[in-house]
Order: sequence, then structure tokens, then C-alpha cells
Amino acid sequence: MAKIFQVSARAGMTRVVEPIARGLLRAGVTPNAVTVTGTFGVLVGALGFGARGHLVAGALIVTVFALTDLLDGTMARMSGGSTRFGAFLDSSMDRVADSAVFGAVAYWLAREGDQAGVAAALICLAAGGLVSYVKARAEGLGMTCNVGIAERTERLLIVGVGGLLTGVGVPYALQVALWLLAAVSIFTVGQRMAHVYRQAHATTPSGSRG
Repeated sequence: MAKIFQVSARAGMTRVVEPIARGLLRAGVTPNAVTVTGTFGVLVGALGFGARGHLVAGALIVTVFALTDLLDGTMARMSGGSTRFGAFLDSSMDRVADSAVFGAVAYWLAREGDQAGVAAALICLAAGGLVSYVKARAEGLGMTCNVGIAERTERLLIVGVGGLLTGVGVPYALQVALWLLAAVSIFTVGQRMAHVYRQAHATTPSGSRG
């Protein structure tokens, strides 16, 4: 199944990102530095603005700095490929950033007394982590798991649009976005588990328990 954020859109973003990546590399900036900077920016947007109810500013800042996920990957590719530590750092910083975003959303909704919204945000946080874990665990076992309708970019896009619309006065936009995201995240976990099951079953010798 095609991802929400279509491949053509990703390719278009890559064409924009590549000149920036080249310029940063020429200036001596490393992909790891961009990774850390992007995470710091997301933390500022989520905790410094979103958690305090400045949803428009928070959503815009998080979106801008979340795009560094494309930038550092492009820089790594241009400089000869990601190092093992670079890949580890990127995944780790993604989890930090995601936790900050959904933690900030849950905190703000709790201050507003929206218990259902808090529940949705916590489900998104847990399911989003599980989406990433299932893929990492499958790849650690030598299988592929690049499937699912809602990867990290899609998840941040959905919650960002919800926060932005709520910030400009659209009622319940963030809550709707969170419940939608919770549903597609859980569905993505199921997609990935089914995909891994089929691979594992296909490689199980006849007569063995699978």
C-alpha cells in the first residue's frame, strides 16, 4: 500500500534539499550536526511553544526542523553513505523528538482538561514508537519491513496540521488528527507485523514450527 506522503512528494522535497545539503557539506557541517540541531529545534518548538499553547508557532517550528530528517540523510548519501554511528544517532534523535512532540501535546491537552485528547496523544506516542521498533527488530533479524501507510514523516505531518488548524481556531482539529493518527499508527503496526510474519513463514523449513 502506498504511503500517505507519496513518493513523488518526497522526490520533490529531495530536489529542494539537495542544494542545501551540498552547501552545508562545503561549509564543513556534518550530517550528525544537522541531526542534533534538528532535534534541538523540534524540542524548542514542542516544549517551548506547543506545550504552552502556542500551537501555530509550535507546529511551524517543529515542521521546519523535522525536515532536517531529509537533509541529514541526503548529506550522508552525498558524503559517501551513513556511518553506523550516524544511523544510530539519527534513529535515537528521532525517538527523542517524537517523544517531545506527543508529550507536549498531551501536556497541553491535560491543562485544557481534555482527557480523551490526552489518551489519543499517549496512544500515538506508544504506537509510533512501536512502528519504529517493529521495523528495527525485523531488520535486526535480517528481514525487510519498509511497509505501512504512516511512517514518521506522515505522523508528524498529521499532528502538525491538526495543531496548526486548532491554533487558527478550527474546533477539535487537533483531537481529530490525534485519533486519526492513532488509528493509522496501529494499522501500520499490524501491516508491518503481517509483512514480517509472511517473510518468516516463507523461510521456515517444511515441518518446522513457525
